[in-house]
Amino acid sequence: MTPTLVRHHRYADSTATVDAGTRARDWAEIQERMLAPLYEAVFERLEVGAGTRMLSLGCGSGLALLIAASRGAHVTGCDTDRERLALARERFASGGGQEPAGTAPRARARLVDDVPSAAAPAGEAPYDLLTAFDPIGCAAGDCDGLAPALASAVPLAARGATVVLTGWGPPERCATAPVLRVAARLAESPRTARSGSGWRPPLRDDLEEVAARAGLKPDGSGRVSCPFGYADLDSAVRGLLSTGLFDAAIRATDRSQAEKEVAEALHPHLRPDGTVWMPNVFRYLVCVT
Repeated sequence: MTPTLVRHHRYADSTATVDAGTRARDWAEIQERMLAPLYEAVFERLEVGAGTRMLSLGCGSGLALLIAASRGAHVTGCDTDRERLALARERFASGGGQEPAGTAPRARARLVDDVPSAAAPAGEAPYDLLTAFDPIGCAAGDCDGLAPALASAVPLAARGATVVLTGWGPPERCATAPVLRVAARLAESPRTARSGSGWRPPLRDDLEEVAARAGLKPDGSGRVSCPFGYADLDSAVRGLLSTGLFDAAIRATDRSQAEKEVAEALHPHLRPDGTVWMPNVFRYLVCVT
Protein backbone atom coordinates (compact mmCIF):
# COMPACT_ATOMS: atom_id res chain seq x y z
CA MET A 1 0.00 0.00 0.00
CA THR A 2 1.35 3.41 -0.94
CA PRO A 3 0.09 6.92 -0.18
CA THR A 4 -2.71 7.93 -2.52
CA LEU A 5 -3.89 11.35 -3.55
CA VAL A 6 -7.07 11.93 -1.62
CA ARG A 7 -10.30 13.52 -2.74
CA HIS A 8 -10.89 17.25 -2.65
CA HIS A 9 -12.20 18.71 0.62
CA ARG A 10 -13.52 22.25 1.15
CA TYR A 11 -13.70 24.07 4.45
CA ALA A 12 -17.29 24.62 5.55
CA ASP A 13 -16.16 27.69 7.53
CA SER A 14 -12.46 28.39 7.90
CA THR A 15 -13.04 30.59 10.94
CA ALA A 16 -14.94 27.94 12.86
CA THR A 17 -13.38 25.44 15.24
CA VAL A 18 -13.49 21.98 13.67
CA ASP A 19 -15.16 19.53 16.01
CA ALA A 20 -13.33 16.45 17.25
CA GLY A 21 -15.34 14.09 15.06
CA THR A 22 -14.55 16.01 11.88
CA ARG A 23 -10.87 16.18 12.73
CA ALA A 24 -10.74 12.46 13.45
CA ARG A 25 -12.36 11.75 10.09
CA ASP A 26 -9.87 14.05 8.36
CA TRP A 27 -7.13 11.96 9.97
CA ALA A 28 -8.70 8.66 8.89
CA GLU A 29 -9.61 9.73 5.35
CA ILE A 30 -6.65 11.97 4.49
CA GLN A 31 -3.60 11.69 6.71
CA GLU A 32 -3.34 8.24 8.26
CA ARG A 33 -2.59 6.46 5.00
CA MET A 34 0.62 8.46 4.57
CA LEU A 35 2.26 6.18 7.15
CA ALA A 36 1.11 2.94 5.50
CA PRO A 37 4.57 2.24 3.98
CA LEU A 38 6.03 2.41 7.50
CA TYR A 39 3.50 -0.06 8.87
CA GLU A 40 4.02 -2.47 5.99
CA ALA A 41 7.83 -2.30 6.14
CA VAL A 42 7.78 -3.13 9.86
CA PHE A 43 5.30 -5.99 9.45
CA GLU A 44 7.26 -7.43 6.55
CA ARG A 45 10.55 -7.29 8.44
CA LEU A 46 9.04 -8.92 11.53
CA GLU A 47 7.07 -11.49 9.50
CA VAL A 48 3.82 -10.55 11.22
CA GLY A 49 1.26 -13.27 10.60
CA ALA A 50 -1.18 -15.73 12.14
CA GLY A 51 0.99 -16.40 15.17
CA THR A 52 1.40 -12.74 16.09
CA ARG A 53 -0.33 -11.16 19.09
CA MET A 54 0.04 -7.41 18.64
CA LEU A 55 -0.77 -4.47 20.91
CA SER A 56 -0.70 -1.11 19.14
CA LEU A 57 -0.19 1.98 21.31
CA GLY A 58 -1.94 5.07 19.96
CA CYS A 59 -3.69 3.00 17.29
CA GLY A 60 -5.75 5.95 16.05
CA SER A 61 -8.40 5.01 13.53
CA GLY A 62 -6.90 1.57 13.08
CA LEU A 63 -5.11 1.42 9.72
CA ALA A 64 -2.05 -0.37 11.14
CA LEU A 65 -4.37 -2.81 12.92
CA LEU A 66 -6.20 -3.52 9.67
CA ILE A 67 -2.95 -4.22 7.83
CA ALA A 68 -1.71 -6.54 10.59
CA ALA A 69 -5.09 -8.29 10.81
CA SER A 70 -5.08 -8.84 7.05
CA ARG A 71 -1.83 -10.76 7.57
CA GLY A 72 -3.59 -12.98 10.12
CA ALA A 73 -2.39 -11.33 13.34
CA HIS A 74 -4.49 -11.10 16.50
CA VAL A 75 -4.62 -7.37 17.15
CA THR A 76 -5.44 -5.09 20.07
CA GLY A 77 -5.33 -1.31 19.88
CA CYS A 78 -5.57 1.41 22.49
CA ASP A 79 -5.90 5.16 22.15
CA THR A 80 -7.06 8.05 24.31
CA ASP A 81 -8.64 9.78 21.27
CA ARG A 82 -12.13 8.33 21.44
CA GLU A 83 -13.21 9.83 18.12
CA ARG A 84 -10.40 8.10 16.23
CA LEU A 85 -11.05 4.89 18.12
CA ALA A 86 -14.74 5.03 17.16
CA LEU A 87 -13.68 5.14 13.51
CA ALA A 88 -11.45 2.10 14.08
CA ARG A 89 -14.45 0.25 15.47
CA GLU A 90 -16.48 1.24 12.41
CA ARG A 91 -13.78 -0.10 10.12
CA PHE A 92 -13.68 -3.50 11.79
CA ALA A 93 -17.48 -3.69 12.11
CA SER A 94 -17.78 -3.13 8.36
CA GLY A 95 -15.60 -6.15 7.64
CA GLY A 96 -12.09 -4.74 7.87
CA GLY A 97 -9.43 -7.13 9.07
CA GLN A 98 -11.15 -10.30 7.90
CA GLU A 99 -9.07 -13.44 7.81
CA PRO A 100 -7.10 -14.26 4.67
CA ALA A 101 -8.57 -17.11 2.63
CA GLY A 102 -7.78 -20.51 4.09
CA THR A 103 -7.10 -19.35 7.64
CA ALA A 104 -9.09 -20.33 10.70
CA PRO A 105 -11.70 -17.90 12.07
CA ARG A 106 -10.47 -15.63 14.85
CA ALA A 107 -11.74 -12.87 17.08
CA ARG A 108 -12.14 -9.36 15.76
CA ALA A 109 -9.78 -6.63 16.89
CA ARG A 110 -9.99 -5.59 20.51
CA LEU A 111 -10.09 -1.81 20.90
CA VAL A 112 -9.56 -0.08 24.25
CA ASP A 113 -10.17 3.62 24.86
CA ASP A 114 -7.89 3.90 27.86
CA VAL A 115 -4.29 3.49 28.98
CA PRO A 116 -2.44 0.41 27.68
CA SER A 117 -2.81 -1.44 31.01
CA ALA A 118 -6.55 -1.71 30.26
CA ALA A 119 -5.65 -3.93 27.30
CA ALA A 120 -4.29 -6.75 29.47
CA PRO A 121 -4.84 -10.06 27.61
CA ALA A 122 -7.02 -11.70 30.29
CA GLY A 123 -6.90 -15.48 30.07
CA GLU A 124 -4.83 -15.38 26.88
CA ALA A 125 -1.18 -15.51 25.95
CA PRO A 126 0.77 -12.27 26.47
CA TYR A 127 1.55 -10.02 23.53
CA ASP A 128 4.65 -10.77 21.48
CA LEU A 129 4.64 -7.48 19.56
CA LEU A 130 4.11 -3.93 20.82
CA THR A 131 4.04 -1.06 18.34
CA ALA A 132 4.14 2.71 18.81
CA PHE A 133 3.49 4.05 15.31
CA ASP A 134 2.83 7.67 16.32
CA PRO A 135 6.23 9.11 15.27
CA ILE A 136 8.19 11.12 17.82
CA GLY A 137 10.85 13.71 17.12
CA CYS A 138 8.94 16.69 15.79
CA ALA A 139 7.56 18.34 18.93
CA ALA A 140 9.20 19.26 22.20
CA GLY A 141 8.33 16.70 24.86
CA ASP A 142 6.86 14.04 22.59
CA CYS A 143 9.53 11.58 23.76
CA ASP A 144 8.32 12.10 27.32
CA GLY A 145 4.75 11.36 26.29
CA LEU A 146 5.66 7.91 25.00
CA ALA A 147 7.41 6.78 28.18
CA PRO A 148 4.28 6.32 30.35
CA ALA A 149 2.54 4.31 27.62
CA LEU A 150 5.51 1.97 27.34
CA ALA A 151 5.72 1.60 31.12
CA SER A 152 2.09 0.50 31.12
CA ALA A 153 2.33 -1.78 28.09
CA VAL A 154 5.64 -3.62 28.47
CA PRO A 155 4.44 -5.70 31.47
CA LEU A 156 1.67 -7.07 29.21
CA ALA A 157 4.22 -8.54 26.78
CA ALA A 158 6.04 -11.84 26.92
CA ARG A 159 9.69 -11.93 27.91
CA GLY A 160 11.73 -11.32 24.77
CA ALA A 161 8.77 -9.73 22.96
CA THR A 162 9.43 -7.25 20.16
CA VAL A 163 8.74 -3.54 20.62
CA VAL A 164 8.78 -1.11 17.68
CA LEU A 165 9.30 2.62 18.20
CA THR A 166 9.01 5.12 15.35
CA GLY A 167 10.17 8.67 14.69
CA TRP A 168 10.64 11.32 12.03
CA GLY A 169 13.80 11.12 9.98
CA PRO A 170 16.42 13.89 9.58
CA PRO A 171 14.90 17.28 8.65
CA GLU A 172 16.93 17.38 5.44
CA ARG A 173 15.15 14.17 4.36
CA CYS A 174 11.67 15.38 5.37
CA ALA A 175 10.03 17.97 3.13
CA THR A 176 7.29 18.42 5.74
CA ALA A 177 9.76 19.77 8.33
CA PRO A 178 9.45 23.44 7.23
CA VAL A 179 5.66 23.16 7.44
CA LEU A 180 5.92 21.84 11.00
CA ARG A 181 8.13 24.79 11.88
CA VAL A 182 5.14 27.00 11.07
CA ALA A 183 3.33 25.39 13.99
CA ALA A 184 6.18 26.27 16.34
CA ARG A 185 6.35 29.87 15.12
CA LEU A 186 2.61 30.44 15.50
CA ALA A 187 2.62 28.86 18.95
CA GLU A 188 5.32 31.22 20.22
CA SER A 189 3.52 33.46 22.69
CA PRO A 190 3.97 34.25 26.40
CA ARG A 191 1.24 31.72 27.15
CA THR A 192 2.57 28.83 25.08
CA ALA A 193 6.33 29.43 25.29
CA ARG A 194 6.36 28.46 28.96
CA SER A 195 4.85 25.07 28.15
CA GLY A 196 7.84 24.10 25.99
CA SER A 197 5.60 23.20 23.06
CA GLY A 198 6.60 23.59 19.44
CA TRP A 199 8.59 21.94 16.66
CA ARG A 200 12.15 20.85 17.23
CA PRO A 201 14.45 18.86 14.93
CA PRO A 202 14.61 15.14 15.70
CA LEU A 203 17.81 13.99 17.33
CA ARG A 204 19.77 10.98 16.12
CA ASP A 205 19.29 9.00 19.33
CA ASP A 206 15.70 9.97 20.21
CA LEU A 207 14.38 6.44 19.81
CA GLU A 208 17.35 4.85 21.56
CA GLU A 209 16.90 7.17 24.54
CA VAL A 210 13.21 6.24 24.85
CA ALA A 211 14.15 2.55 24.62
CA ALA A 212 16.78 2.92 27.35
CA ARG A 213 14.33 4.68 29.68
CA ALA A 214 11.83 1.87 29.14
CA GLY A 215 14.42 -0.84 29.80
CA LEU A 216 14.30 -2.12 26.20
CA LYS A 217 17.23 -3.56 24.27
CA PRO A 218 17.66 -2.23 20.68
CA ASP A 219 17.81 -5.02 18.12
CA GLY A 220 17.89 -3.29 14.73
CA SER A 221 16.50 -0.29 12.93
CA GLY A 222 15.41 0.91 9.52
CA ARG A 223 14.28 3.88 7.47
CA VAL A 224 11.18 4.03 5.28
CA SER A 225 10.13 6.54 2.65
CA CYS A 226 6.66 7.90 3.42
CA PRO A 227 5.79 10.68 0.97
CA PHE A 228 2.82 12.84 1.87
CA GLY A 229 0.62 13.14 -1.23
CA TYR A 230 -2.61 15.16 -1.41
CA ALA A 231 -5.07 15.77 -4.23
CA ASP A 232 -5.10 19.53 -3.59
CA LEU A 233 -4.01 22.24 -1.19
CA ASP A 234 -7.21 22.18 0.87
CA SER A 235 -6.84 18.45 1.54
CA ALA A 236 -3.20 18.94 2.54
CA VAL A 237 -4.11 21.62 5.09
CA ARG A 238 -6.91 19.54 6.59
CA GLY A 239 -4.76 16.44 6.75
CA LEU A 240 -1.86 18.16 8.47
CA LEU A 241 -4.10 19.98 10.96
CA SER A 242 -5.74 16.64 11.84
CA THR A 243 -2.43 15.36 13.26
CA GLY A 244 -2.69 17.48 16.41
CA LEU A 245 0.77 18.96 15.78
CA PHE A 246 -0.80 22.37 15.14
CA ASP A 247 -3.09 22.48 18.18
CA ALA A 248 -0.85 24.86 20.15
CA ALA A 249 -0.63 27.14 17.11
CA ILE A 250 -4.41 27.24 16.77
CA ARG A 251 -4.82 28.03 20.46
CA ALA A 252 -2.25 30.84 20.22
CA THR A 253 -3.85 32.37 17.09
CA ASP A 254 -6.97 30.82 15.56
CA ARG A 255 -7.76 28.08 13.06
CA SER A 256 -8.17 30.48 10.15
CA GLN A 257 -4.69 31.93 10.69
CA ALA A 258 -3.16 28.47 11.05
CA GLU A 259 -4.82 27.28 7.84
CA LYS A 260 -3.59 30.34 5.94
CA GLU A 261 0.03 30.00 7.05
CA VAL A 262 0.16 26.24 6.55
CA ALA A 263 -1.20 26.71 3.03
CA GLU A 264 1.51 29.30 2.31
CA ALA A 265 4.20 26.93 3.60
CA LEU A 266 2.87 24.21 1.28
CA HIS A 267 3.15 26.27 -1.90
CA PRO A 268 6.71 25.08 -2.71
CA HIS A 269 5.31 21.54 -2.81
CA LEU A 270 2.32 22.40 -5.02
CA ARG A 271 2.65 20.74 -8.44
CA PRO A 272 1.30 22.10 -11.76
CA ASP A 273 -1.68 19.73 -11.64
CA GLY A 274 -2.74 21.14 -8.24
CA THR A 275 -1.56 18.16 -6.18
CA VAL A 276 0.77 18.49 -3.20
CA TRP A 277 3.75 16.14 -2.82
CA MET A 278 6.27 16.07 0.04
CA PRO A 279 8.91 13.32 0.28
CA ASN A 280 9.62 12.23 3.87
CA VAL A 281 11.67 9.58 5.61
CA PHE A 282 10.67 7.93 8.89
CA ARG A 283 12.82 5.80 11.15
CA TYR A 284 11.89 2.77 13.24
CA LEU A 285 13.75 1.03 16.05
CA VAL A 286 13.20 -2.65 16.82
CA CYS A 287 13.71 -3.57 20.49
CA VAL A 288 13.18 -6.57 22.72
CA THR A 289 11.79 -6.62 26.24
